[in-house]
Amino acid sequence: MGESNHVHDAFQVPFAQRPVVILGAGIIGCATARQLLQHGFSVVLVAEFLPGDQDIYYASAWAGAAWHAAGGITADQRYYQAVTHRVMHKMAQNPESGVSVVNAREYLEQEPASDSAIWGRTVVSKFRELDPKDYPSNFNCGWAYETLVTDPTRHMPYLRNQILALGGKFIRQHVESLHELYEMFPVSRLFINASGLGSKTLADVKDDCCFPERGQNVFLRTDNCKTLYFRNGKEYTYVIPRPLSHGVVLGGVKEQDNLSPEVNMDIARDEIARAHRLAPDIVPEHPADDAVSHIIGIRPSRRGGFRLDSEQKDHRTILSAYGFGGGGYAFSYGIADALVKMVEQAERKNVII
Repeated sequence: MGESNHVHDAFQVPFAQRPVVILGAGIIGCATARQLLQHGFSVVLVAEFLPGDQDIYYASAWAGAAWHAAGGITADQRYYQAVTHRVMHKMAQNPESGVSVVNAREYLEQEPASDSAIWGRTVVSKFRELDPKDYPSNFNCGWAYETLVTDPTRHMPYLRNQILALGGKFIRQHVESLHELYEMFPVSRLFINASGLGSKTLADVKDDCCFPERGQNVFLRTDNCKTLYFRNGKEYTYVIPRPLSHGVVLGGVKEQDNLSPEVNMDIARDEIARAHRLAPDIVPEHPADDAVSHIIGIRPSRRGGFRLDSEQKDHRTILSAYGFGGGGYAFSYGIADALVKMVEQAERKNVII
């Protein structure tokens, strides 16, 4: 009797008004919540960490967050990045968003492969191939263009405020399984797993392809923060400007399965040295101690790349979007757009009888 009443009650709530429940409130979860709310859906985010938190496991607070075309990815994945650029480029008109347009210079150690990041020229503004005299002689080629950088310390609170203004809700809670969410929201039919590294331990997911990857960057305070530099190759290095915070982020490094919150000064010194070689006009060889601070975050990486799919489990639709490693911001709004389309497809199946 109780079950039949429950089913009857569920039909009293139209499909689009039943909360879409998102597990995880990093950049993927929050970008998706914003897009869904803008499309008229009801949204609740359940997460251990929320925008504004500064735990090293909340990777979205620490990301370098530059928009950079990735090499070696599929056509669909390129389009996710292109959508992200489109959405964020509009956001850059509002300084509160934390998104800024900056100049970029990218140097390649080797001739670009057919699936290299060169496709990004179809998305960014003012792309041009550099003349050999315009880049150091130890590189094969170089590109200049405009790109986007996002300051997570501003963007995540901005997203939180947008979600709340649109009627979204946040619940701070650690859950051990997706089933816990089903019990919390018995009327909901749509659940999105954007839990990042959490997908490794969720009892009914247990994705062994997920692994933690430690990032450590140097933040250098400077007013010379209008140009982004990338070095592609064995000595992968970046200098990412943060104009709104008056500094640059120097990196990078990836350390699989290292969870230490302590600053490794050998890494920091190496990053400064590499950044100085790449952009000596921005990064001095020996920056003043009081101009330097350190950023540590645990990236939610996944062997084989990120997961994005839809599954039907009984009367529920479970969407998965996790495992973005260091690419969360560059893919964020494109992934959100893809998830909105999946949600609309589920809605269609439920309302077109």
